[in-house]
Amino acid sequence: MSTLAHGREAYAERRWPDAVGQYTAADHDAELPPSDLEQLATSVILTGRGSEGVDILARAHLKYLAEGDYDAAARCAAWSGLNLMLLGEAARSAGWLARAHRIVEDLPEPCPFEGMLFVPAGLGALYRGDGAAAAEAFTRAADLGRERGDADAAALGLLGLGQARIMLGRLEDGLALLDEAMVAVTVGEISPVPAGIIYCAVIGTCLLAFDLRRAHEWTRALDRWCDAQQNLVAFSGQCQMHRAELYRLHGAWTEAIDAAQMAQDLAFRGDLLATYGGFYEQGEIQRLRGDFDAAEASYLHAQETGFPPQPGLALLRLAQGKPDQAQSLLRQAMDGADPTYRRQMLAARVEIELAARDARAARAAAEELASLCASIDMPLLHALAEQSEASVLFHEGDLQAALVPLRRAWSRWLSLDAPFEAARCRALLARLCAALGDEESARLELEAARAVFSELRAAPALSELEQSVPVAPDARTAPAPTTGNDVHHAAAAGPLTARETEVVQLVSTGLSNRNIASELFISEKTVARHLSNIFTKLGLTSRAAVTAYAYQHGLALTSRPA
Repeated sequence: MSTLAHGREAYAERRWPDAVGQYTAADHDAELPPSDLEQLATSVILTGRGSEGVDILARAHLKYLAEGDYDAAARCAAWSGLNLMLLGEAARSAGWLARAHRIVEDLPEPCPFEGMLFVPAGLGALYRGDGAAAAEAFTRAADLGRERGDADAAALGLLGLGQARIMLGRLEDGLALLDEAMVAVTVGEISPVPAGIIYCAVIGTCLLAFDLRRAHEWTRALDRWCDAQQNLVAFSGQCQMHRAELYRLHGAWTEAIDAAQMAQDLAFRGDLLATYGGFYEQGEIQRLRGDFDAAEASYLHAQETGFPPQPGLALLRLAQGKPDQAQSLLRQAMDGADPTYRRQMLAARVEIELAARDARAARAAAEELASLCASIDMPLLHALAEQSEASVLFHEGDLQAALVPLRRAWSRWLSLDAPFEAARCRALLARLCAALGDEESARLELEAARAVFSELRAAPALSELEQSVPVAPDARTAPAPTTGNDVHHAAAAGPLTARETEVVQLVSTGLSNRNIASELFISEKTVARHLSNIFTKLGLTSRAAVTAYAYQHGLALTSRPA
C-alpha cells in the first residue's frame, strides 16, 4: 500500500497523527491532490495546529481553482474563514470569507456550499446579542444546506438557530433544534470539525440554559467521541472544561481540578477555546477551598482570553471580606451583559448585594431570577431562585416565610446531586432554626452542613458556618459524621431516587465504580454511598443482585449508554 493510501486509511479511521504523518510524507514525494490536501488540513487542525491547517487549506483552495472546481474552492475559502474566526484572527477571517462570497457570486449555477457563508454572519449576530439577526442568518444556512445537500451547513444552521431562539426566550424550541443538530452528528453525517463545534456549542448552551440533564448527556457523548479519535486535541480541551464544571457541581472537586488542568494542557496544545473554562473552573475550586491567591491567579488567566471571570472573581472578593469591591465588580459585569450571561450571575448578585447591605438590589435580583422560572422550567434554575428568595427573606426578617423556599431549594439540590449547595441550604436552615428558638433542629442542620463542608475541604464555608450559627455542637444529638453529598441519602427503605436508579442501570452494564463515577461526573466515594443506599433500600447484598433486580424491573441497560 502506498504512503498516500496509508494516509487516506488513517484519516478514515480518525487516527489523526498517523494521517498527518502519512499525508505529509506523500506530499513530499508528489504534491497531493486538493481533496487529500483538505484531509491533511483537517487532520492538522484536529491535532491542535489550527494556523498550520488553514495554510494547508489555502493550498487546497488554490489547486481547486487551478482545476476549475470552483464549488470546492469556495468550500475551502469558507472553512478557512471559519477556522480563522475560531482562532481569533478577525482580519484574515474576513478576507477569506469575502473571497468565498465572490467565488459563489460569480458561479453560473448555485453553489452546494453557499449555506456555509451565512454561518459567520449568524455567529457575529450571536456575539452582538442580536438574536433576531442570528436566527435569520442561521435559518438561511440551514435551508440552503438541506436544499443543496451540504450536511455540515444544515447542521451548523440548526445549531445556530437553536442558540438564537434560546437567546430570544424560546427555550423549548431552541433546545429541540440543538437535539436535532446533534442527531446529524451522532449518525455520522457531519465532518469532524463541524461535529466538534456542534458538540461543544450544544453543551455550553445547555449549561447556559440551566439544562443539566442535556448537559450531562451530551458531555458523555462528546467524551466518547473524543476518545474514539487518536490524539485528538481540538475540542478535547473543551470537553474537559465541561467535565470540570459538572464535577464541581456534583462535589467531585478533586476530579474537577484534574479535568480543569487537563483542559489547560489541551488549550496549550491547540484547543484555545478551552483556555477560559480550564482556568475559570480551577479558580472556582480554589476559591471554594480557601486558596484565595491561587484562585486570583486562575481568574486572571481566564480574563486574559477577553471574557470577564464572573461571578467567580466577585465572589472571591466577597470571601476576602471586600463586599463593596465584589458589588462593584459584579454590577459592572452585569450592566449591558447579554441576557443569557446575565442570568448566570443573578444568584451571586443576591448573595453579594446582601453582604453589601443593599437589600433592595438583592430583592430585585431575586425577583428577576424567580421570573425566569416561568419561561425556563429547569430544576437547577428553580433551586437557585428558591435559595436566593430564602436568603432575602431571612435578611428581611421574615423567618417563617424563608423556611418554605429554603426547604424546596434543599430538596432540589439533593435531586441534582449537588452537595455543596445542599449543604449551604442546611447551613441557612441552621441559622433560621436558631433564630426561631429551635436549637435542636439548628444543631442537626449545623452538623449535617459541617460534615459536607469538611469532606469537600470547603474551608471558607466551614468557617462562616461556625461563626454564623450560635449553636454549640452536642455529641449526644449530632448525627454520625457523613461525607460528601450523601448526608441526605437516608438508609430507610423506599423507592430509589433518580440518581440511585441511574446507578442501578450502570451497574447492570458491568461498569466499575470508577467508570460509573466518570459517567455521572461524581466521585467514586459518592458511587459507593449510592450503592450502599441501594443495597439497604432493596434488601440486596451484591452487585449481581442489583443487576438481577435491574433486569426484573426493566431498568437494565444492554450496553453502556451512548
